[in-house]
Amino acid sequence: MSDRPAGAFRSLHGFNYRVWAGGAIVSNVGTWMQRTAQDWLVLTQLTHKNATDMGVVMALQFGPQLLLLPLTGFAADHLDRRKLLIATQAAMGALALGLGLLTVTGLVQLWHVYVFAFLLGCVTAFDAPARQTFVSDLVGEANLSNAVALNSTSFNAARMIGPAVAGLLIASVGTGWVFLINAVSFVAVLCSLGLLRGGELHRKDKAVRTRGSSVEGFRYVWKRPDLKAILFMLFLIGTFGVNFPIFISTMSVTAFHAGASQYGLLTSIMAIGSVAGALLSARRAKPHIALLFAAAAVFGFGFTLAAVMPNYWLFGLALIVIGVSAQTFTTTAISTVQLATEPAMRGRVMAILLAIALGGTPLGAPLVGWIADRFGPRWALVVGAASGFAAAIVGLHYLVRYRGLRVRIQAGQLRFSTDAGDAMIAPHRFDRRAELTAGE
Repeated sequence: MSDRPAGAFRSLHGFNYRVWAGGAIVSNVGTWMQRTAQDWLVLTQLTHKNATDMGVVMALQFGPQLLLLPLTGFAADHLDRRKLLIATQAAMGALALGLGLLTVTGLVQLWHVYVFAFLLGCVTAFDAPARQTFVSDLVGEANLSNAVALNSTSFNAARMIGPAVAGLLIASVGTGWVFLINAVSFVAVLCSLGLLRGGELHRKDKAVRTRGSSVEGFRYVWKRPDLKAILFMLFLIGTFGVNFPIFISTMSVTAFHAGASQYGLLTSIMAIGSVAGALLSARRAKPHIALLFAAAAVFGFGFTLAAVMPNYWLFGLALIVIGVSAQTFTTTAISTVQLATEPAMRGRVMAILLAIALGGTPLGAPLVGWIADRFGPRWALVVGAASGFAAAIVGLHYLVRYRGLRVRIQAGQLRFSTDAGDAMIAPHRFDRRAELTAGE
């Protein structure tokens, strides 16, 4: 019998993770406040409800994930992640401060938002893979999946709080003060990084620097059919489905003629589903790749519902379905890929994952924004639905081809089974299979 703590919150038994989680929740609330304020600033103050310009801002903010990919993964695997995070979090706070000062003084213009979005994207490109892989330094391999899920819970709990608070602040004091409050929130995460106990970190040997090591992650992924399938599913959903600011803001403003507080509330309603999805993931002992297929299918179904909902509140209910499925999909993908990847390669592989999941936005966001402007926001939601169904097909193909998926009816219920007995991926199970299929 193991004496390791069990349950959905087991990672919080460790001092370092508790400290990290405390700082992260404060910073996450501020981040969601800024996202809401930035979307509202562009959509209603700097343009006349122009979703295309909003898509450009998202493209500039997430594009650096792709542009800087070889460097960001290399940094996460070869540099001290704690020091790297201190630098990136401080830089993000400074950018929030700068945009806030421009806005409260009335000097802000659309091109200013473009510049700050691009700079924030550059910093985030280095921050994201380091932050994702730093989780294993905090809790070790045994609780990695649980800690990833709890991080997602924190992020989405902040999504419930941040947008709603931002909507109220925008209506009362203006968008600029929201940016300034976010800048202050970064103090919390910087303090938490400073308070961590170095001796209790689960540090692993750094990757050896060799010629071409910055692109070695691509070769590693190319030989792994399991990782390729997950990353392709992420590309579809991340590029065409996870454009939530465009979907929610355009439906709120155009279809339901709502104000800032109602827009913020819709984002918070969606976060209820996201938190539920993250907590369900935290309770699972192991991530299952078959769950990715199911989550992608439900994601497509949720968008289909949202596209036909006739009023504000029914649309909000559909957003809860989207939130549960999106968070289940994302958390399962991140946990599965981390556990399936050798520790020395984890930073580079996670950089590829994040670049695909977030870096696809420069391709998808302007297109989705244009469709919303040209044909209406409901047709943009149809694009999101198609992305979920397409990802589900990719997952089904992988399970049938590589895992021997079988479907049967047992006791009146539909049952799924694979050759391995469960759908968990582990590196040692696929190394040989990867070699055999690499040339296909």
